[in-house]
Amino acid sequence: MTSSSQPPSTTPVADSPRVVKTEEHAESALTVIVAFGANLLIAVAKSGAAVITGSASMVAEAVHSWADTGNEVFLLLANKRSRKPADHDHPLGFGREAYVWSMFAALGLFAVGAGVSITHGIQELVHPEPADDFGIAYAVLGVAFVLEGVSFLQANRQARKEAKAAERDLLQHVLVTSDPTLRAVFAEDAAALMGLVVAFVGIFLHQVTGSPVPDAIGSIVVGLILGVISWILIDRNRRFLVGEPAGAATRDAALRELLADPEVDRVTYLRLEYVGPRSLYLVASVDLVGDDDEHVVAERIDALERRATAAPVIAGAVISVSPASERSLVPSDEPG
Repeated sequence: MTSSSQPPSTTPVADSPRVVKTEEHAESALTVIVAFGANLLIAVAKSGAAVITGSASMVAEAVHSWADTGNEVFLLLANKRSRKPADHDHPLGFGREAYVWSMFAALGLFAVGAGVSITHGIQELVHPEPADDFGIAYAVLGVAFVLEGVSFLQANRQARKEAKAAERDLLQHVLVTSDPTLRAVFAEDAAALMGLVVAFVGIFLHQVTGSPVPDAIGSIVVGLILGVISWILIDRNRRFLVGEPAGAATRDAALRELLADPEVDRVTYLRLEYVGPRSLYLVASVDLVGDDDEHVVAERIDALERRATAAPVIAGAVISVSPASERSLVPSDEPG
């Protein structure tokens, strides 16, 4: 008897579905790269302004931008590692890596961005220090607003295009999309624009009143904004890591495709779960047309699974034969 204990293969599965190689992945990478470049320039400018002015809000904004810059590195890793092709050990691909690295980015935003901003604001309230050179702060905030706006427009453009294709509202799509990098950049850029407005108000009130209290409160508010955004991102990544099912519209579309197959008489079970950005795992039970022998049924089921995974969005499929007693499924918008 020959030994079969060979090391597992790590070469791509020849007939595995396309898990990466989509235009959406390329655009997501572009969105993250634009955000990284903008945040790096902004972080350097804000840090210089924070040192010169001594403004608590500007310190919070500098920390925010450095946190965002670091987060973009995690998001670039998320985009790259999730695009690795499937292999024999990972037949569904590496799509969930996107949620792991995006989770690190969200945790970084919470710990560094929110934590440091709130802590610094509280310290300024307890031990206030006056600020000066307000003109520099205003100039840096203006430049930062333009750069953040450019990054946000790129994320917004991608999100609007995808939302239109999915027939969703913009914010709804950003919240439910399976692409964590798009959601992170959109949310971080939106938070950054809000933070710049808060910082401007805090610095302006500091200049007008001579009191550092509004500036310190501005730092705390920026931290709270970042905390809320990061918590939303953490929760969404957690849900996709645990196993996020496809929405009703996607499920109905898959059900209709199965029912339209000439081999399928009815469908009694259907589960679609995200295993990466725009990548789904399909599990179904079907009643085949006719009453063939077991070996013929096995071949027909295998062919049905291959047709299902021919769709780029389906990373893998497991289809079984339904017992006669199970109730048939119908699309949610049709009478049961």
